[in-house]
Amino acid sequence: MSPTSSPPVLVMGGAGFSYQLNPEPESLPIVDILLRSFELGVRTIDTSPYYEPSEQLMGAALSDPTIQSRYQRSDYELMTKVGRIKENEFNYSPEWIRKSVARSLERFKTTYLDVVFCHDVEYVSLDEAVTAVGVLLEFQRAGVVLRVGISGYDIDVLAQVASLARKKYGHPVDVVQTWAQLTLQNTQAETRGFDQFRAAGVNSVFCSSPLAVGLLRTGGIPIGLTGDWHPAPQGLRAAAAEAAEWMDKHGDGETLCSLAMQYAIVKARQNCTPSFSVSTITGISTLSDLEQNVVAVKRVLKTDGNSESLLDWTELEPQAVESRLSLAERVRLILGEWLDYDFSGKKPKPATNDSNGDDIEEADTVTIATQKNRELKQFAAIGVTA
Repeated sequence: MSPTSSPPVLVMGGAGFSYQLNPEPESLPIVDILLRSFELGVRTIDTSPYYEPSEQLMGAALSDPTIQSRYQRSDYELMTKVGRIKENEFNYSPEWIRKSVARSLERFKTTYLDVVFCHDVEYVSLDEAVTAVGVLLEFQRAGVVLRVGISGYDIDVLAQVASLARKKYGHPVDVVQTWAQLTLQNTQAETRGFDQFRAAGVNSVFCSSPLAVGLLRTGGIPIGLTGDWHPAPQGLRAAAAEAAEWMDKHGDGETLCSLAMQYAIVKARQNCTPSFSVSTITGISTLSDLEQNVVAVKRVLKTDGNSESLLDWTELEPQAVESRLSLAERVRLILGEWLDYDFSGKKPKPATNDSNGDDIEEADTVTIATQKNRELKQFAAIGVTA
């Protein structure tokens, strides 16, 4: 599958098959989920060794006779990651990168991986990240890794690593993955990220967390086994709740959740060119998740035939897009000052009337940014792509 001529509309995020999100991921019907996913044209999988035991479970499922009798290895794409081990443990050494790639190949019982990302590059030094990219380029030259990527939240760091790697190796990073940066609430990937990535030679971007990790939905932030880990401030949560309530009343059958998914898909497709592709990754851990996501996505796409596979639903449907963008504009008005709020704390939200008009002192800003960075690290550690 070409990374640019036919980019996947929707990618299955594999974090849902992890202990971080499910106390018993082994109990999930992963063979059934993958089989139905492939039938529906969701043929690209994104995961990580950090999402324990996602790789092992999906590798076993892909080896199941039910799937192998219907799909060859060339019918789907496998994307995984290297470098992140635990919430606060990273290993970007060349030795570990080689070991991690070999382990992923064994778990998936394959001779090649379509994409391997350096996982969350903002938490290691630039030199470590660039060195790790170099190791992956060795695998690419050997045909073991088809495309080399980097992932993370911080757009500027991602662009910097990509640029430095290109300068050092004379070869660009092929793929970038960033999360919660192409959503109803935050479009910084579009407004400033894509240009930076293109300038660094990147030709493919995967944007995950179209729901801003559960923020953009009815019912508020999901509270799981890890507690309330979401870095969104109360003001943003309240605005999202107001937007969800408005959609329930005026969404013409759409919810904030479905609109957020459709908005991300529309933005991704609008930014695709013959030489640059943008795709959307969303977390899927149940058959219901899968079916609902595909149904929502199809409502802004069109097909020439009657196929249920998203492989045949690649063009935007103009009238549906116009309708959803109109709804999105109203939702974005409700989100107001929280548009493009940066979860990393690099750009702390300025004081509002709630602070009696007092300016935030520099020391307070540093404290806020430091706290936000800690929250973001925990946030990223969850591995959610919803």
